[in-house]
Amino acid sequence: MATFLYRVGRLAFRRRWYVALVWAAVLAAVGFGALKAPGAADEGFSMPGIESQKAFDLLEQRFPGARADGATARVVFVAPAGEKVTAAENRRTVEKAVTELAHGPQVASAVDPFRAKAVSKDGTTAYATVTYKVKGNELSDESKTRLERAVDAARDSGLTVEAGGSAVDDRGGAGGAAEGIGIAIAAVVLLITFGSLAAAGLPLLTAVMGVGVSMATILALSHALGLSTTTGTLAMMLGLAVGIDYAVFVVSRYREERAKGRAPEEAAGLAAGTAGSAVVFAGLTVVIALAGLSVVGIPMLTKMGLAAAGAVVVAVFIALTLVPAFLGFWPNAVLRRKARRSGRVEETTGDNGGTRWARFVLRRPVPVLLLGVVGLGALAVPVTSLDLGMPGDEAKPTSTTQRRAYDDLAKGFGPGFNGPLTVVVDAKGDADPKGAARTVSEKIAATKGVVSVSPARFNEAGDTAVLSVVPSTAPTDEKTKDLVRTIRDERPGVESRTGATFEVTGTTAVNIDIAAKVQGALVPYLVVVVGLAVVLLLVVFRSLLVPLKAALGFLLSVLASLGVVVLVFQEGHGAGLLGVEQTGPIMSLMPIFLVGIVFGLAMDYEVFLVSRMREAYVHGEPSRQAVTSGFRHSARVVVAAALIMIAVFAGFIGESESMIKMIGFGLASAVLFDAFVVRMAIVPAVLALLGDRAWWLPGWLDRVLPRVDVEGEALSRGTEADPAPAEAAELEAART
Repeated sequence: MATFLYRVGRLAFRRRWYVALVWAAVLAAVGFGALKAPGAADEGFSMPGIESQKAFDLLEQRFPGARADGATARVVFVAPAGEKVTAAENRRTVEKAVTELAHGPQVASAVDPFRAKAVSKDGTTAYATVTYKVKGNELSDESKTRLERAVDAARDSGLTVEAGGSAVDDRGGAGGAAEGIGIAIAAVVLLITFGSLAAAGLPLLTAVMGVGVSMATILALSHALGLSTTTGTLAMMLGLAVGIDYAVFVVSRYREERAKGRAPEEAAGLAAGTAGSAVVFAGLTVVIALAGLSVVGIPMLTKMGLAAAGAVVVAVFIALTLVPAFLGFWPNAVLRRKARRSGRVEETTGDNGGTRWARFVLRRPVPVLLLGVVGLGALAVPVTSLDLGMPGDEAKPTSTTQRRAYDDLAKGFGPGFNGPLTVVVDAKGDADPKGAARTVSEKIAATKGVVSVSPARFNEAGDTAVLSVVPSTAPTDEKTKDLVRTIRDERPGVESRTGATFEVTGTTAVNIDIAAKVQGALVPYLVVVVGLAVVLLLVVFRSLLVPLKAALGFLLSVLASLGVVVLVFQEGHGAGLLGVEQTGPIMSLMPIFLVGIVFGLAMDYEVFLVSRMREAYVHGEPSRQAVTSGFRHSARVVVAAALIMIAVFAGFIGESESMIKMIGFGLASAVLFDAFVVRMAIVPAVLALLGDRAWWLPGWLDRVLPRVDVEGEALSRGTEADPAPAEAAELEAART
């Protein structure tokens, strides 16, 4: 492996123009394909195998022309203080607004609240439900403008009018601003780390190039592969993250080799052979984690994972080919200013911050280990009360009309009106479909926790009915989850009496089913991903204990980060500092996202840090000295990489959406814990306690495992010190 990559690095350095032109041609080709490709069709969010999804599918089948996932808007009207919404003038205002909404070109129906009896008992609040023929992201500007105009006109008459629902959702997620801040902070960190504008700019340039190729490829293939517009979000974020990291490690190793007196081409080859080998295996661990998202069974998540895995593969190829080629264009510009001015590249052999910290840990391994494990363990304790769900309008800021509509509706009708359940009665096998629907309705209405059940609405064939069930509790309340289970448990009795069956769906039921499925898939996902990564690290480090230690450390950091997310976003500790106005359940996909993304980044840091220790140990250094050597060469770069990731993720905390805040805060916390507590403290402490046993491998396993030579042992034998006689002349020429 190391020898092959060494040759690749030297070839890319020598044939730099060809390499640069090939990558430029690839970018142009996929960019042209992206421009010519048909627009990506958003297939929506689906979850095969859950009851609520089956009910949606049945609705689309039995009610042709009416989309079960069509956008909805719930317009809430509140009368002024001391008045009722049923007063003649107020009633005319409401009816006029509903009529205006009903004539929209994409509107399937607009229900008059007075005919639908959607008026609160005290007469102060009413709501109209507008159903559209298309999904929220397919609504035209005309439809959105018509909704806003109707709401504004009703407000002008003196009523308080707010609107919620999927038709009102702002689908613009975190984007350019957060990414721009992240890149700016990355540039500053790299400049401080390398002390050279060229060395700081090269990783950014190659990372942006890689992201450009990846995103253009995703857009070009989106229609053919059924990729949605959101598929590339994770690919862009991780492609940028690992693209910077991988280039940083190669450039850092190139500078080290130049400091040893190597000629530029030889240094580029050795950087590709050593750091490049680590890049390959680090990239493989990330790909495993992302491809493993298919275990969860959510098509959208599977596509996002595979697209992001493709972006990581592109970043690896960029680091192994384009980075050495760019080093060929600017062989001396990436060195520190002192080296460029003096005409000499001197190797730094003294202590630095990394070696001083390593010696501190090596002198006190037990206290450091206990402090790290106990601290992360304490932060992980809140995970025991983790409540998964999908925060809705109640989690939005009070400055939004969606949140105000939610609050007005809960005040006027009770919290359950914000999350009605949809019951689909399949009476195709019953001789009396209307009687079967009536039986189901009466059974559900008598269930504790149900406020009301709407009259049955049948399809044209008369064999399928839809009921709307309003719970007495909020959509995210634990009692609502219990109610859904209770209603479903009543199904066998109904089937035995009528011959008909029913299924429970609706946004609330979908969120409950998703949370249950994700929770059930988390353990298998962990087993698959961590298991495969342990096998891969066995091959890389040829050690039994180092991979196990890496996996256990990762679990600690993920659980701790999930614990602080629960503390802030579920229990509300410090929520005000982050601008979180409403606490609630943790987003269902949050644990999966944390595990997948953080596992990849954590293994990056593990491979780059420990591979240098392994390299020093293989080359004859004692185990404790090898730890110090690893920190001397890698600690500064690993810290820089971690700071960049923390800055990128923390940038999303400033977004207004609670879910985006949650993701940014969780990822930033996880990287902080994993890089600075696990990798920089617990890892050296464990290695100090294990000594030579850390690198022990049973003889039979040693014979079975393939040898990949990540530490570049073959290179060290074949390329002893290769001082470059023309080095000073080259530097002087570059300087002048």
